[in-house]
Amino acid sequence: MNVLVTGITGFIGSRLATRLVEQGDEVYGLVRHSSERELKRIEQIVPKIHLIEGDLVRFHSVLSAVETSDPNIVFHLGALTPVRLSFDDPYPYIGINFDGTVNLVHSIVKQSPNTRLIAASTAEVYGWQPSDRAIPESALLNPASPYAVSKAAADQYIQMANRIYHLRGSVMRPINSYGRVWESGFYTEYLISKMLRGETCYIGAPDSIRDYMFAEDHVDAYMDVAKSERAIGGVYNVSPGNPVTNAELAKKLSGLTGFKGKLVFGSYPPGYPQRPQSQDPPYLVLDNTRISREVGWHPRHSLDEGLEQALRLWNRKTA
Repeated sequence: MNVLVTGITGFIGSRLATRLVEQGDEVYGLVRHSSERELKRIEQIVPKIHLIEGDLVRFHSVLSAVETSDPNIVFHLGALTPVRLSFDDPYPYIGINFDGTVNLVHSIVKQSPNTRLIAASTAEVYGWQPSDRAIPESALLNPASPYAVSKAAADQYIQMANRIYHLRGSVMRPINSYGRVWESGFYTEYLISKMLRGETCYIGAPDSIRDYMFAEDHVDAYMDVAKSERAIGGVYNVSPGNPVTNAELAKKLSGLTGFKGKLVFGSYPPGYPQRPQSQDPPYLVLDNTRISREVGWHPRHSLDEGLEQALRLWNRKTA
């Protein structure tokens, strides 16, 4: 198949593209003008894929990418994602996450109406919920940050377009993923990088409960949905069902790394852009029943297994 991936240089997009190449698909990636460093995640597959220079916020740029790639499937993972930074500067999030999705939807409708769209939303669209129970897809969206609002708007736009414009779109709402290398700005990777160097670790919201998913399980979900005709038009939580507090995750990693340094609970790292405490949902765990039942996706890694693999990846890539 011809496959177009937006966000192909990103954390999950690069791994998804690698899998698609391995299974023999013709892979196209929409990228803004990028330095070699920004292409580092996909350097092994660059000779085997087609990169199209463009910008999600420009409609004719996106339309041209769809025309050039003539895709059977578009995986839309391109987004601006640092949640905390969105509080101080929300405008780029609206442009890239919402406007970019609208541009992609209408490029597909105009140029390639039989194309499937599989788009990344986020668990953040649920925000505050009335009870500490796993959240189903039917829950009211209650986004708690400018980032989450931009993603919720894009999420809803795709669902509207499925009905009004006969888009063949599927929406994925994944929980926090881990398994990055080279990056330490996300909670799990922050802990790994600090603990391996023996440096003090700050756990800003120790009692907040989250679900953490290993990257390869995340990619599996996209691959499984792409193979499922039943998933067309569907909305799916992607979550392994292993809720843990931030403090518990830090203690797990401390044991796995042999960390002997200091854990500081209730404080963020000095200079770290803080998410307003009143806006941080204390419980964000998703119900994965629908994707398991309708698509057959199940996580292959327990939390301990995933963390062990993440540590091996980090050590190998940064050695």
